[in-house]
Parts: sequence; C-alpha cells; structure tokens
Amino acid sequence: MKRFLILSCVFFVSGMFSLPTVAADDEIQSLRGAAGIEDESAAPVIKHWAPDQEPIERDYVQQPPLVPHSVEGYKINRKSNKCLTCHSWTRYKEAGATKISQTHFADRDENVLANIAPRRYFCDQCHVPQRDAKPRVKNTFEPVPAIHQP
Repeated sequence: MKRFLILSCVFFVSGMFSLPTVAADDEIQSLRGAAGIEDESAAPVIKHWAPDQEPIERDYVQQPPLVPHSVEGYKINRKSNKCLTCHSWTRYKEAGATKISQTHFADRDENVLANIAPRRYFCDQCHVPQRDAKPRVKNTFEPVPAIHQP
C-alpha cells in the first residue's frame, strides 16, 4: 500500500510539471532554412574586417572602445596577449596606438595593481572589431545626446 501511494504521488507530481507538447500544425524553423538535412549547405558569405581607421565613436557612456583594425590571428590566452604588443603603457607611443585605460589595472575590489587585472586581460571580451556586415535585426538605438554633439 505504501508503495502504491508513493507511485501515485510521483505520477501526479510529474503530470503537473510535464513539458509542453508541440502541435503537428506548429512550424518549427530550422537554422538551415528550407534546405533538407541531406542537402548540401550553401557557403556562408564572407564578411571582411573594416580597414584600419581612426578610432570609432562611442554611442553610450562606459562603452568599451571598438577596435578600428583587424584582429585576425591575434593570440590572447593566459600566457600571451597580442594586443599588449601595441597598447601597453610601455609600447603605445612607438606603435602610435591608444594606451590601455588605467581602469584596466584595478581588481574587483578597486585595488590598483602593477599589471593588468586578470578580469581585464582578455581584451576581446569587451572590445570588438568592426565588420562590413549588415545588421541581422532592425536597430532603432539612438546614441546618448551628451556623447554625439550635432
């Protein structure tokens, strides 16, 4: 009897939390589009990096600067960081690059460090290069007026 009650409770509770089912009429969209699984995929359109240019304007306060050059082939791991070749405080002048912000030398408790803080070491987590790709969705974002003066 005890076993029967336990099984009844389990079935009752599992019925309350069952996953929703998909009706046969619902359309499920594939990332492949209308192509069948056995069809050969179309080659993706290659997007090109924007050529080296002046620093790109920011659209909001605290926006990480965008990278105005290609970073293809840049190696950033815990042992090396190609970005520091030009952007470190000791090399930025000779490279003609922007130096790393002082904020990158503070840890999460705002203690100032002698080297870049580990949480700021992987540049491409925040700083991204530009591509000549059209937006995938409509963008209605408008920059903060204080940043973009007419």
